[in-house]
Amino acid sequence: MAIYRFRITFEDYDDVTRDVEIRSTQSFEDLHHALHSSIGFDAAKAASFFMSDDHWMKGQEISNRELKESEVEKVASLRKARLCDFIADPHQKIYYIFDPETQWTFRIELIKILVQEEAGASYPRCIKSTGEAPKQFGNSVVGALPIPEDFDPELMDDLLDDDEDDSDSDGEETIIAGAEDVSDMGELDTNEEEKEEDEEFEPADDDMADEDSREGDDY
Repeated sequence: MAIYRFRITFEDYDDVTRDVEIRSTQSFEDLHHALHSSIGFDAAKAASFFMSDDHWMKGQEISNRELKESEVEKVASLRKARLCDFIADPHQKIYYIFDPETQWTFRIELIKILVQEEAGASYPRCIKSTGEAPKQFGNSVVGALPIPEDFDPELMDDLLDDDEDDSDSDGEETIIAGAEDVSDMGELDTNEEEKEEDEEFEPADDDMADEDSREGDDY
């Protein structure tokens, strides 16, 4: 009996890794629980392991999901399948998908085979942890207030609509008032400029009288 050491990596968080050791005679279900214990996930969802090649192309599936009749002969049982019966490559790669709704995906690679187990050790076990794993239920609200039994969502929608209407009307009034002020100021400036121009070019009465008297003298 050998000990397999696997390196487990989140596909979307490649800086988060776990090194897990497990007996070669233990099942994929044991590896499934060891993986989730190492990252703090609840392992109660459906999961599938896929034996993969060097390019992570999915092959034989080992799963605990509900199978169709046509799949029973093709998909191995997570509980019954032993690791040693499926691993032939000393650098075996395994693609792992957990929870069909969220599609958490992992890459598992065999990085070392130990010929004997450590005295007093309990397997499977996590021997190395790098990076903080993401939250399994990241969208949940912690400490949210309970919803009253008589809560009416339609009433809440009406209240929100009223608030939006008030907000829009206030905004329009502000804009219109501002426009009127600017218009008045523009007219005032224009009138003052025209008045200044008239004053600048309009001849004085005394000057007009002097010119008339000079013309009379000429004749």
